[in-house]
Amino acid sequence: MVTVRAGTRLRELEALLAESGQYLPFEPPRFGVAATVGGAVAAGLSGPARASVGAARDFVLGAQLLNGRGELLNFGGQVMKNVAGYDISRLLAGALGTLGVITQLSLKVLPVAPAEATLGFELSETSARQQLNRWGGQPLPLNASAWADGQLLVRLRGAHAAVASACKLMGGQLLEAQRAPRQWDSLRDQTLPFFRLAPGEALWRVSVPDTATPLNLGPTLIEWHGAQRWLRLPPDAAPRVREAAARAGGHATLFRGGDGVTPVFTPLTPPLARIHQALKREFDPAGIFCPGRLTPDF
Repeated sequence: MVTVRAGTRLRELEALLAESGQYLPFEPPRFGVAATVGGAVAAGLSGPARASVGAARDFVLGAQLLNGRGELLNFGGQVMKNVAGYDISRLLAGALGTLGVITQLSLKVLPVAPAEATLGFELSETSARQQLNRWGGQPLPLNASAWADGQLLVRLRGAHAAVASACKLMGGQLLEAQRAPRQWDSLRDQTLPFFRLAPGEALWRVSVPDTATPLNLGPTLIEWHGAQRWLRLPPDAAPRVREAAARAGGHATLFRGGDGVTPVFTPLTPPLARIHQALKREFDPAGIFCPGRLTPDF
């Protein structure tokens, strides 16, 4: 466990943890050198390993928050098994600063795995999804996966014997030890060529069950064993993207390249909207923090 100020830069924290053989398992995207721990939790984003290790919120043990009344509140605790009261600390993950200013965080960290390997396979989108589902039902040390343009990459992490056995069983092409980490970092921080947007394009993030069939909406990059899918489409494709996501049992977010008119998030159902509004009134009754950040009336 580590407790840090919210303004601590992610790269500084990760370097410090690495000195002790520890790391942040949810691999928060950095998007540059200025990314902070507080920003990562407020955005609620998780990296390539999310489907195997859990989301950002699952690693938040405690938080300190300045609310809209000017009160400095403490939630959670600095222990692994703090279950007293409501889990407000995790509520802050993904709230985008709308409930208050996060000033301090306690996060669960884990030891770096003894062994790691990345395997490559030439597979169609459907074949890759089906193969990942088959592997998911076996005792394999799957940690992350990514598919794009007919190429599936699978990262294994765990004990030396487990990783070596999985490599032998799964087959594929083993990526060089120097190249693989750079590939996963590029995916994590969205510096791969796929994420370069042409004029008029936007980046869409579609969250669906990992068993969902192809969305058939153009070039796609798939993570999280099929559960997260990235698309490059104009903002005005929102009805088509969101309808396809809903049919698959998920939702779509306009992640980058918006036009200022198209809603970023899929509209909430009335019951969920009422819960959001009630939380907002409790933490920020005057509507000081990030008005309109989640929805126009929030």
